[in-house]
Amino acid sequence: MKGVILVGGLGTRLAPMTRITNKHLLPVWRYPMVYYPLYSLVEAGVRDILIVTGGNSPGAFLELLQDGTEFGLEHLYFTYQSAPRGIADALRLVNHFINDEPFVCILGDNVVDGSIRPYVQSFMDKPVGARLLLSEVTDPERFGVPAIDEGGKITQIIEKPAEPPSSYAVIGAYMYDAQIWEI
Repeated sequence: MKGVILVGGLGTRLAPMTRITNKHLLPVWRYPMVYYPLYSLVEAGVRDILIVTGGNSPGAFLELLQDGTEFGLEHLYFTYQSAPRGIADALRLVNHFINDEPFVCILGDNVVDGSIRPYVQSFMDKPVGARLLLSEVTDPERFGVPAIDEGGKITQIIEKPAEPPSSYAVIGAYMYDAQIWEI
């Protein structure tokens, strides 16, 4: 399975530091923020990763992460999103890398508490459609919130809703099969 980490965006809420660097390069506890999703993917068994950069300092990711062998990667690639046009546009840039294989995508500014390995493995056992990782929260109005039908399927995601349709938040880890390119 291949992995994608999205580290675009301008990080304007973290200014003034993000005026001179990408927010995903800022330290969070012991490491640059981008290390956390990278470690999550590696721990889940992903060894081929493409990082979609954007905004400030795109070359700093190559300088920091180099070829990825320090993290146990077989291949580490980079591509650039010229403007922050959202997740769908960023994924459009990775189609050539994925080659109709199932893949996991994780947002570069999310620190996942615990392992995503069981979820990735479960998806690989039956890689059909899409899966999103969710977390139950007490304040869903602060997050992207899924509307879930009676069958347990997500029908839409509403960003920071005033009246959340559920108590779950999308944590920024997604698994897709090749059907994503048909949408």
